Amino acid sequence: MAAPNKILVVDDDPYILMSLEFLMKKNGFDVVVARNGTEALEILHKQMPQLVLLDIMMPDVDGYEICRQIKEDPVLESIQVVFMSAKTKDSDIRKGYELGASLYVTKPFSTRDLMKKIKELLAA
Repeated sequence: MAAPNKILVVDDDPYILMSLEFLMKKNGFDVVVARNGTEALEILHKQMPQLVLLDIMMPDVDGYEICRQIKEDPVLESIQVVFMSAKTKDSDIRKGYELGASLYVTKPFSTRDLMKKIKELLAA
């Protein structure tokens, strides 16, 4: 079962990773970070976060593939996935939702809005 209030933040940009980690901790979440897709997949089974904040464009395993693996795994499928991406085409966004994402946020985004949406998702 997913650990309540635990969020995994996955992004290959160290500045985004650091600012999101700070934001989530400031809002009372237990935060785990991954700098790439491979690291994220290793952490998922060990930590079982309630939600994954996931970049799509990463050098090794992209966010779409991570989301697909989460949703196809009976142990992980209940984890909520929130994409954060610079990919803003309708087809990219549609693909994210088709793979099972709960939310797709385009970069740049308002951290206040992101926090509000995450809290709503986790309260549901």
